[in-house]
Amino acid sequence: MSEAVVDPLSRLTAQMRLAGARVGLGELLTAHRALAAVDCTSRADAKRALRAVLCSRREDLEHFEHAFLSVFGDEHPPGREQPLNELGTVEREALPRSGMSGAAPEQATGAEDPAPVPAAWSELELLRVKDFAHYSDAEMAQARELIARLAHRGPTRISRRTRPVRRRGHEPDLRRLLRASLRTVGVPVHRHWRAPSVRQRPVVLVCDVSGSMEPYARVLLQYLHACVAARRRVEAFAFGTRLTRITHELSGRDHDRALDRAAEAVVDFAGGTRIGAALAELNRAHGRRLGRGAVVVILSDGWDRGDPDVLGLEMQRLRRSAHRLVWLNPLAAHPDYEPLTRGMRAAVPHTDELLAGNSLASLEQLAETLEEM
Repeated sequence: MSEAVVDPLSRLTAQMRLAGARVGLGELLTAHRALAAVDCTSRADAKRALRAVLCSRREDLEHFEHAFLSVFGDEHPPGREQPLNELGTVEREALPRSGMSGAAPEQATGAEDPAPVPAAWSELELLRVKDFAHYSDAEMAQARELIARLAHRGPTRISRRTRPVRRRGHEPDLRRLLRASLRTVGVPVHRHWRAPSVRQRPVVLVCDVSGSMEPYARVLLQYLHACVAARRRVEAFAFGTRLTRITHELSGRDHDRALDRAAEAVVDFAGGTRIGAALAELNRAHGRRLGRGAVVVILSDGWDRGDPDVLGLEMQRLRRSAHRLVWLNPLAAHPDYEPLTRGMRAAVPHTDELLAGNSLASLEQLAETLEEM
């Protein structure tokens, strides 16, 4: 498949996904097939086709417009058809045709090759893959809104409680059915149904604020605050040489005041690290508050000065009570990374997912992982 098609569409879907739209690999493949079904030399036809397959909700329309403008440039002057970047010069055979019957329409040809529209670079896309350790203060403020969007995405579970639904559910709603039958002389003409409701699963966030994590802790604490403000049943902890519960300090919508309260509460900021002792206090002092069935996310690079046997034992204990255990390690972003430190070697056998926690792209991967749990 031609890079002239793959690269722009990949950037378009990445921009929409970063803005909060539900766009995945299936929608990307459908977008390729949609372009094969229309005239790619027409910017308007290609835009309408992409909008039809990439927007599944009303709020996605605005995300699509911003992403389309960012990837393919400004709109052309009225009354003049302009190609969609380089897509107009791509042969139709380079596009996927699965799911189509018959021959594809012939490609429109003109006397002259149309002038390409210059693609606009995206500052948000560069910020998305940039390492947190290299963020400036302005970039941290710019990333705050993106982090807040990711914080709304989290794990869910099916509740045993049911709720009324309009279409057929798992079981009939007998109470409503009997009440409705009183209007029709006892004949159950109008049917009513109930289905299980979906509830948020508890999330526990444990952030390492030791000296080795200092370049990442300031951004990761923003993520903790966004999660506490956006979702129910979220517990936030910070640890260095000791564990500190900062859920109350991070509550509230004022971002700066919340982080100031958390910084005052954490007395061992930028100090040493004892992960095993911190998890032992989490299991024993806060186990009743956390309950069973929570998703535990540990954000740490794994550099531990404590006993690795204690860490392994406490990880095993935590894994038994948690629904899933996810470890975010900024060092895991390197392609040659291997968990060779004492702390990581003790923790990895009890971890369900080991992800990188060094960029917005890694937090987006975390959000997708949580939604699948």
